[in-house]
Amino acid sequence: MGGLKSIPSSDTQPSELNNEFDKEWRKMPWGKNCEIEQKLRDFKLKHPSVRFVRILLIGDAGAGKSSFINSVNNVFQKRITSDALTNTTGGKSFTKTYQTYYIEGKDGSHLPFAFNDVMGLEERESGASSHDIIKALSGLLQDGFNFDLTSSKSMKDPGYRNNPSLEDEPCCLVNIIDANSISRMEIGVINKMNKIREAASKLNMRQVIIMTKPDLACPLVHQDIRKIYTSKKIKEKMQECSNLLGIPMNHVFPVKNYHEEIDPDDDMDLLILKALDQIVHIAADKFKEQSFKSGDKPE
Repeated sequence: MGGLKSIPSSDTQPSELNNEFDKEWRKMPWGKNCEIEQKLRDFKLKHPSVRFVRILLIGDAGAGKSSFINSVNNVFQKRITSDALTNTTGGKSFTKTYQTYYIEGKDGSHLPFAFNDVMGLEERESGASSHDIIKALSGLLQDGFNFDLTSSKSMKDPGYRNNPSLEDEPCCLVNIIDANSISRMEIGVINKMNKIREAASKLNMRQVIIMTKPDLACPLVHQDIRKIYTSKKIKEKMQECSNLLGIPMNHVFPVKNYHEEIDPDDDMDLLILKALDQIVHIAADKFKEQSFKSGDKPE
């Protein structure tokens, strides 16, 4: 009597039978968190008047801007933190003001990178306007600037900075996109992001994409985060992000932010560290170019 063969059920989709690459298409140094973390702790920005790689985060309400800041802080503090407040109910943006967040080092000093968080880019009249975010690109917004669109604002109002220094200017624009809802993003939000991206390009500002919630977009990753670069679904989502904003794939980084966890996770941390390492060095390249143009010798 011949052996019985299992037959896939009729409701099994073909994509579910072939949704993984044979090997990682982007290599990840799993288990080498300490090396990347120490590299970031030791990073020094080679510019006499700039102490921090300033990173400006933008994105749809609920995409995970504030959660990404908290997740980075979790990695370096070795515990779950919540310095950047987040909204777990979704919908409207929880962040209402322009706020800078620093990461504390082991000796209590600030590590050499800082994050600027803004109100979410909601549809039409709600959310932060692209005009205000474009002002932030040039360092014209101060901490505490209120994105409340019901108030009339001029450059003389509190919250604006008249003469920003190079230290005040972000050197990298990070677009936060939710992998699970990218296909459902409102056109008004996409238009805002593209206007901001165009303005950043004119300023020669480095730009990357952090793609959040990959575990909700792909069952493979939900089961094992180390499959993030063998998942065909995640690569498709990354390509969709790249096409949406015109940012190359090697500047698109999927990460899983901390949300329900109560303890740090090494694999989640590695994705966060690797993304941050790329962001910091991509942003620092801008200052190298400025040094060459000014005739300074690189160190």
